[in-house]
Amino acid sequence: MSRVLLVGASRGIGLELVKQYAAGGHEVIACVRDTQAATLLDEVMTDAQGIRKEGLDISDAESISAAAARIGDQAIDILVICAGAVGGGRQSLDDLDLEEWHRSLNTNTIGPALVAKAFKANLAASGAGNLMILTSQLAASTWPMGGMFIYATTKAAVSKVGQILALDWKDDPITVSLMHPGWVQTDMGGPHAQITVEESASGIRQVIDGLSKEDSGNFYRWNGEIHPW
Repeated sequence: MSRVLLVGASRGIGLELVKQYAAGGHEVIACVRDTQAATLLDEVMTDAQGIRKEGLDISDAESISAAAARIGDQAIDILVICAGAVGGGRQSLDDLDLEEWHRSLNTNTIGPALVAKAFKANLAASGAGNLMILTSQLAASTWPMGGMFIYATTKAAVSKVGQILALDWKDDPITVSLMHPGWVQTDMGGPHAQITVEESASGIRQVIDGLSKEDSGNFYRWNGEIHPW
């Protein structure tokens, strides 16, 4: 069985991945910003085995380093970065929340890069590590709609982070991939979104299961299709 590290596991897709990986008998390290407030994860942990809760605030470099120190040098087979920020409500050029843009850049772009740096050795120790970063179709140059300046730009930037990592780590035993998880019925996606969180998480796991080193740098949809950049 695999050891799976999930960053952003307190709700939504991250929490559902915790459930599904634990149900499959995998060892799960579930990272959340506030361990005291992760009540939904606590409920899952009462009914499942093999889950370890860790504090990791992806917007805080010191928190990332501290979590990596606690986890140590154990091999990690799968690392999925689910944590992200929508960027607030003021996202048009004429009404732009600059402070929120900076906060979202830390969460959506810089944080995932620092997580990748912190756990590179753990992924390499697996011999076939998988790093997947959840991004968005709004990050692609092919997305035909405007608006959402903060969310779209910070997700586009983290998509480039993933591409760069795939190139820089081409000689390491690590596959890096990007994932558009779909328009999902979460707090962010809303109740009228196209797919359930269970469908999204199941699709993500299937994509990860089918990855090989030759796939490093690819951008996927939750259903396994390649998403055009």
